[in-house]
Amino acid sequence: MSVSPVNGPVAPVEPIGEATTKAARTKKPVVRGSFRDVWWRHALALLALAFALFPIVFLMSAAFNPSGTLSSTGLLPSGFSLDNFKALFTDESHPFVTWYKNALIIAFVGSTLCVFIGACAAFAFSRLRFKGRRAMLLALLLLQMFPALLAFVGLYITFTKIGEVLPPFGLNTLWGLILVYMGGAMGSNVWLLKGYFDTVPKELDEAAHVDGASHARVFFSLTLPLVRPILVTVFMVTFVGLFGEFLLASIFLTDVSKQTLGVGLYGMTFGQQRNALFGQFAAGALLCSLPIMGLYLAFQKQLIGGLTTGSVK
Repeated sequence: MSVSPVNGPVAPVEPIGEATTKAARTKKPVVRGSFRDVWWRHALALLALAFALFPIVFLMSAAFNPSGTLSSTGLLPSGFSLDNFKALFTDESHPFVTWYKNALIIAFVGSTLCVFIGACAAFAFSRLRFKGRRAMLLALLLLQMFPALLAFVGLYITFTKIGEVLPPFGLNTLWGLILVYMGGAMGSNVWLLKGYFDTVPKELDEAAHVDGASHARVFFSLTLPLVRPILVTVFMVTFVGLFGEFLLASIFLTDVSKQTLGVGLYGMTFGQQRNALFGQFAAGALLCSLPIMGLYLAFQKQLIGGLTTGSVK
């Protein structure tokens, strides 16, 4: 211990490293909350999980129920049988395979055309500069505020007249319904696509133009490969919407052989057949989920990347 001539003895000074280590040792550990404090979070999570799984469990129970009726279906299956699936594929009055094929055709073709139309519009709004560009973007946004039900009467009358001139594109035709769905391609998808297109550096386009590439060459050869995640995202979202669409399909498709899965399965449970055919309805509903599950499992990485990047921009 040293002695100061003014203030008296001075305590020895410890090195900085040793003082820090000593303070870290004497620091009290952080006590995390016990289960009594967070039990309600686990309870809410279990409640949400049960609420989400209840319809799936009930549907699977009805699909594998041997009796195949609504009155005999419970939360847990009383037995296991594939009779409902066999009856679903052999019932001539309810052509499930035809409905499945029609739904896949409409969803795949409609989604592909919607993505192409939306991508073309988004490329023009993102890369080109023309008069009325901002006004058109705002118009697309404002049109989404009006419900689609307002256009159903006008669409019905329009396609009644179209069918008189072009029968393949009139009422009660698959291509007519696809053409109706094309009217909704220029909506929120354009904004989502444009946000992702803006993330692509414009210097790439300028370099391509210097080499003599046209706008079409830049669009197909350069831009589309770079924005593949958002294209997959828009395709999947549109596919899910068109595959399960009911209102327009029920208005346009009146023939049983032209109906989609949503309209056909609804007809199976309508009226006096609701109780007897509920098992077939549940089996068909389970089979309807296979294409959507396959798409999400195959393109989940592109879906996450497309939604996050396009929405943030």
